[in-house]
Amino acid sequence: MVRPKKFLGQHFLKSKGVIEKIVNSLEISPKDTVIEIGPGTGVLTEEILKREPEKLIAIEVDGELAKLLREKFKKFPNFELINTDATKVDFCSFGKNLKLIGNLPYNVGSFIVLNTVRSKDCLNRAVYMLQKEVVERLTLKHKKPSWLGILLNTFFDTDYLMSVPARFFYPPPKVVSAVISMKPKKVQPSFNVEDYKRFLEKLFMQRRKMLKTKLPLEVLEKANIPPTKRVEQLGVEDFIRLYREFIN
Repeated sequence: MVRPKKFLGQHFLKSKGVIEKIVNSLEISPKDTVIEIGPGTGVLTEEILKREPEKLIAIEVDGELAKLLREKFKKFPNFELINTDATKVDFCSFGKNLKLIGNLPYNVGSFIVLNTVRSKDCLNRAVYMLQKEVVERLTLKHKKPSWLGILLNTFFDTDYLMSVPARFFYPPPKVVSAVISMKPKKVQPSFNVEDYKRFLEKLFMQRRKMLKTKLPLEVLEKANIPPTKRVEQLGVEDFIRLYREFIN
């Protein structure tokens, strides 16, 4: 048995019921190309292959696990394994209308979500498992929003699907996990993602400071945002208006 590697943030999911629910939420059809990130020992992979997608591309950074997975699923002609780092992969290189899924390693989960936003134009949806607090921030259910949560919800509709207790993993993590569904919005602003990201990052630095210390008063006035507001008091539409006025 392959031992989970702590330095890679590995926790292997072992609950059949949770595995089925996660894969069901992706709504796989026979014409789909599915990309699985961090397949681990292949429990999600096995469930995905039962749905017979046209192609399943598994991206695994761990060489030992990659070898195990290639052997385990070699009989499936629609299965492909890529031994690389998913934070650096251009998902759009695999085609259009892609479906992404993964029990993401805790230490790189946010980087993979950011990579997903960058790939918004070629995605159908993504379903990820991450730490519960991270999912709360990404779905804007946390009292303290993050710049990544605002960035994500500018371009995607997000949904908190379920919580997953630590006992459903080997080894059990010290935190509760949760599953997020992300679907690109049908109508989304035509922003440059990287520039908008930098704008949000700057606003979220020293988050307790009032916006009037971070942006010109005329920008705040045109966007109809009181200058005494702080970032955690704003919603997605407020940030969109602010950025539009900022770049004009």
